[in-house]
Parts: sequence; structure tokens; C-alpha cells
Amino acid sequence: LIRLANVKEKYKNELRKELLFFNNVDTLEAKSIKWSNLTFQRNNRNYQLLVGICQLIIEGLLLTTESGVYRLQSWIDEQRMCHLYEKFILEYYKKHYPVLSVKAAQIPWWLDDGVSYMLPKMQSDITLRKGNTVLIIDAKYYSHTMQTNFSKRSLISHNLYQIFTYVKNYSYSFGEYENKVSGMLLYAKTDEEIQPDNVYQMHGNQISVKTLDLNKDFSEIKQQLARIADSHFALSKTH
Repeated sequence: LIRLANVKEKYKNELRKELLFFNNVDTLEAKSIKWSNLTFQRNNRNYQLLVGICQLIIEGLLLTTESGVYRLQSWIDEQRMCHLYEKFILEYYKKHYPVLSVKAAQIPWWLDDGVSYMLPKMQSDITLRKGNTVLIIDAKYYSHTMQTNFSKRSLISHNLYQIFTYVKNYSYSFGEYENKVSGMLLYAKTDEEIQPDNVYQMHGNQISVKTLDLNKDFSEIKQQLARIADSHFALSKTH
């Protein structure tokens, strides 16, 4: 008991020392913060995600709990949540999978004559790579994960076209070297009755469409993300 008391006193003293650094820190009126004016550089970019979460909390944009089920407030900015969703997945893999190269990589167009004038940039949300094995993930946060045409439900076409284009151009960049480039549309799971869970083999590459259930304990969310990485990179024995 004496040893435990000494340990607790030690941490109290360390906490007091840390709080001294906040002596000259003033509080801000939350409504006065100009979020769009905040800039992030090499020295402070590690705080970008944390600041983004603070903004969501202050503006009341975080998920709320209702009868044990997470629901978005009706007026939420879907685009903003989509950005946070993709950043979460990117940073999670960066932290927990050092064996992989994890980037929001820009994918070059594979062109016959090298002319790229007016072609749009191909910017992936998350690119996982180990050697010549690559998984390109497009993170999608929508209120509806499927499109409907004449009462027939199907995958959102432009999302599928986009990930296929990313995959083929990345694969072509290896030239004659053997490679395995796959793509995944990873939707945040909604409360819709039908959820996409498909794997396709398209012109020599695997394209999958999956959902990530955020309405779970974090330990289960980690398991879902682990299954994605382990299945594509055979990491189950090494990670």
C-alpha cells in the first residue's frame, strides 16, 4: 500500500509539472474559431486529425447514440464525415501496420504517348503496399451504398469505374514486372437491408466491395480492418 501511494504521488507531481505549461494558454470562444483558416505544416500536421475531431464535436457533427444504435444527425455534412472516415482508415493502417507502406498515393496515368494535358489527378484515399502487392482502398461514407434504377438495386457505377481505373493504371506502372494490384470500395455500413459484399475478378485484377460496420466496439472494428489487410497480404502469421 505504501508503494502504491508513492506511485500515485509521483504521477500527481508529474501532472502538476505538465499543467504549468498551460499557464499562459487562453481559452477561445468556440463560435469565433475560423476552422478554414487553420493551416497544417510539417511541425503540426500530426494534430490535423485531432483538430478535425474537435471541430466535429464543437459543431455537433459527431454520431449520437439513440436506443443503443449510432445515428447521424439529419443535417450532417456527408462530405466532411467522408473525409474523417477515410483519414481514420489511413491513419489506423499507418500506426498498426508498419510492415506495409501506407499512403494516400497519387496514381499516374499509364499513357501510350505521354500526353496528359487536362487529365484529372488520380488521388487514392488509402494505398497499402508490400513489395509488388498493392491494395487500393476507396473509402465511401454515404447514407445509401447502392443505387436504384427501375426498382433494381446495383453498385454505384461511378465508384466502380473509378476504382477499376486506379487499379489498372497502377498495375500497368509495374511494366513487365509481376504484380498483384487489387482495389476495394469500403463503404461505412448503413442501416439498409442489403449491404454490398462482393468480390469480382476484372481483367486480371480483384475488385471487391465491402462495408465497415462502425456500429461496433472498437475491438471489433479493428478486427474488420485486420481481416482486410491480412487477407490481401497474408499477414496473419507475422502481424
